[in-house]
Amino acid sequence: MNREQQHKSGFTILELVIVAAFATLAVILFFVQKMNIDAMDRDERRKTAINAMYYALEEGFYTQNGYYPEAISTENLTVIDPNLFTDPSGYILGELGCSYIYEAANCTDGQCKEYTLRSHLEKEDDYIKKNRN
Repeated sequence: MNREQQHKSGFTILELVIVAAFATLAVILFFVQKMNIDAMDRDERRKTAINAMYYALEEGFYTQNGYYPEAISTENLTVIDPNLFTDPSGYILGELGCSYIYEAANCTDGQCKEYTLRSHLEKEDDYIKKNRN
C-alpha cells in the first residue's frame, strides 16, 4: 500500500488546538461584552433614579415648600417610587457604599437653598444634578 491509501481522515492535534483557542476567545469576548452591557444598564438605572429625585425635589418639594430638605428619603419625596432610593448594588440613599449622594447646602433649621444630587457611574463620569432655583 502506498502512503496516500494509508492516510486516515480526522483532525490533527494542531487543528483541534486552533479551534479550541478560537472558541475560548469567542467565549471571553462574549462575557466581556455582557459585563459592559450590564454595567451600562446599571448606569442608566442610576441616571433614572437621580432624575426622578431631581424632578421630585424641583417640581414637588420646592414648589410646595419654597426650600429644599436637608436630607431626602421616601418620607419627604413621596411622589416617586421608593425603590428608586436603592441603588443597583442594593444600598439605600444615605447608607455607606450607596452610589447615590444627596448633599444639601446653605441650610438653616433644616431648610436649604441648594443641593447636589450625584451618582457614581461605572462606565462614565459621575452623573450630577444641581438645584435650579
